[in-house]
Amino acid sequence: MKRVLLFLATNLAIIVVLSITLRLLGVERILDAQGSGLDINSLLIFALVFGFGGSFISLAMSKWTAKRLTGAQVIEMPRNAHEHWLVSTVQRQAKAAGIGMPEVAIYDAPDVNAFATGMSKNDALVAVSTGLLNSMSQDEAEAVLAHEVSHVANGDMVTLALIQGVVNTFVIFLSRVIGHTVDRVVFRTEEGHGPAFWVTTIIAEIVLGILATIIVMWFSRQREFRADAGGASLAGRNKMIAALRRLQIASKQVHLPDQLAAFGISGGKGAGLAQLFMSHPPLEERIAALEAHR
Repeated sequence: MKRVLLFLATNLAIIVVLSITLRLLGVERILDAQGSGLDINSLLIFALVFGFGGSFISLAMSKWTAKRLTGAQVIEMPRNAHEHWLVSTVQRQAKAAGIGMPEVAIYDAPDVNAFATGMSKNDALVAVSTGLLNSMSQDEAEAVLAHEVSHVANGDMVTLALIQGVVNTFVIFLSRVIGHTVDRVVFRTEEGHGPAFWVTTIIAEIVLGILATIIVMWFSRQREFRADAGGASLAGRNKMIAALRRLQIASKQVHLPDQLAAFGISGGKGAGLAQLFMSHPPLEERIAALEAHR
C-alpha cells in the first residue's frame, strides 16, 4: 500500500496548492452572475481544461521525467555488443510494428524491469534495467523489448493520458458540485462560497480521486494483456512466456518510481483491496492468457 499512500499524498498536495493558487488568482470562477448558483458551463470548461491539461502536460514531459527519475542513459552510439544488440533489436521490432524508432536507454537498477513512455508512437523511449540485462537470456530480453515496443505501437501512453484526463475532469467537476451543494444546503451559505465549500471539495476530490485511480488501473491491467500478445507476435510466444516466468522467479524486485510503475513490464503483488490499485495483472494470469492462445 506504500505506493498508493504516496500517490494519495502527492495528489492531496497538488489539490491544496492548486486550489489555493487558483482562488488567489481569481481563476476558479464557477458561480453565476448572481453569485448564488453554479455556472455549469464555466465549471465544465474549467474541469476539462484543468483535467486534460495536467494529464497531457505529464505526457509531454514523460520522457524527460523518466530519464531524470531513473537516471536512464540513452544509447547514442553503441559502445559494445550488448548495446548494439539492444538498438538493433528495438529497431527491427519498431519497423515490424510500423512505428518510428524509439530512443533506447539503459538505467542502473538491480530489479528485472523495463518500461516504455513518450508523447507519441514516433517519439518514444524504451529503457531496460541493468538487472534485466544481467538476469535474462537474450531470448527473454528480446521478448521484454517486444512487449515495450507493443506498448508504444498500441498508443498506450496516449490512451492512458486520455483516460486520466477524463477521470480528472469528472473528479474536478463532481467535487465542486458536491462542495457547492453542501455549502448551500447544510451550511446555508447564500452568496459566494464559505470555508465549507473548500473543505468539502478537497475531501470529495480525495474520495473521487481514489475511485478514479481504480478505473485507470483497471485499464492499465487490460493493456498489459494486449502488450503481452503484441510481444508474443513480435518475438515469439514461447519467448514471451519464458520472459514472464523469469520475472516470476526473480529473487529481488526493486520497483520503478511510482510515476513510472504503470509503464514497466513487471508488476507488484497485491491482496484484497490493494489489487484494485495494481497497474499490472498478476504474472500467473498473464502467462495463462498467453498459453490459452497457443
